[in-house]
Amino acid sequence: MQTLSLLQCQKDKFSLSPDATYLNCSYMAPLMKSVEEAGIRGLQLKRTPQHISHHEFFGEVEELRKTYAQLIHAGDPQRIVIVPSVSYGMAVVARNLKIGKGENIVVVGEQFPSNVYAWQKLAAQKQANIKTVDAPDIQEGRGKRWNEQLLEAIDASTRLVAIANVHWSDGTRFDLKAIRQRTREVGALLAIDGTQSVGALPLDVSEIQPDALICAGYKWLMGPYAISLAYFGPYFDEGEPLEEGWISRYNSEDFTNLVNYEERYQPGALRYEMGERSNFILVPMMLQAIRELSSWGVENIQAYCSQLAEPAIKELKRLGLLVEDPTFRGSHMFGIRLPEQLGMQQLQQKLKTENVLVSVRGKSVRVSPHLYNEEEDMQRLLDCFRSVC
Repeated sequence: MQTLSLLQCQKDKFSLSPDATYLNCSYMAPLMKSVEEAGIRGLQLKRTPQHISHHEFFGEVEELRKTYAQLIHAGDPQRIVIVPSVSYGMAVVARNLKIGKGENIVVVGEQFPSNVYAWQKLAAQKQANIKTVDAPDIQEGRGKRWNEQLLEAIDASTRLVAIANVHWSDGTRFDLKAIRQRTREVGALLAIDGTQSVGALPLDVSEIQPDALICAGYKWLMGPYAISLAYFGPYFDEGEPLEEGWISRYNSEDFTNLVNYEERYQPGALRYEMGERSNFILVPMMLQAIRELSSWGVENIQAYCSQLAEPAIKELKRLGLLVEDPTFRGSHMFGIRLPEQLGMQQLQQKLKTENVLVSVRGKSVRVSPHLYNEEEDMQRLLDCFRSVC
């Protein structure tokens, strides 16, 4: 792993257009050249299926488990499973959550839909309640107060807290250690959507010990679309999967014995893997992406983004714009909130004209740099804001 002082801009590992300023990794990460090449090799392999071996079905998947487990500090790689999406992983949690009439699930306001719909359906089925903790309508100390209100909402009737590490719309960071402690006090589960943090913001599963952590692969994990990685803790070891596929059954590695139908599932979390999980294109791409992240070091990625973002954030605040306190956000993704008198439409037009690519989510302009960005990119962003301030 490289040290903080050695990590430099990695733009040469990507194929981004020089005409665009891409500050939008929280929308979708660009593929690294090495990840693209892994996908091409997978495509080429599929045209000659006689060369698809036991290793492609099982070996690469096990490598992916191990590499990802190391990235998030999960001690047992067998707790890592391949799923198609965050909504799939949350559906696993919903199917196995023990919740009764009048009990509640806690979420935060304007949470990403993939981490909401499953709870709405489950609450309706079980006559349970959804407790939504909205962001406080204040300017200073917003992230701190939001975290306080979230902890206050968790009570003796709470059976699940389902949140992200950082809010997808503006990057507000939630204190997972404090939330985990509170859920233990009341006997609730903690399910985390790590899509907007894992890979760029350090998260230690051995420290937080969530019951579930589910991450889409195409954002900060720098992988392809339609593959996600999930961690399931001991609560789910004897649970019911969503699918009844062959590969999630015990001893499925023995192709010659598949017609002797097996009632037993693969042990523990492995029962939850999706059908056709051994995707000969997506798995090697995801594996290569995580290898690259591991070589850089997540801490180093966050430090690099901090070096880029913090001087720009200081200038944005000087212009009268609102950015969350650093204690309650990361540097890889932050929201810029405009005062009421400034026109969002005018800013969006300027960003479009200058080909500065960010996202507008709710009332925030969401900025998300990565290792392919340089100081000049942040200056182009600042110039756009200066034009409307």
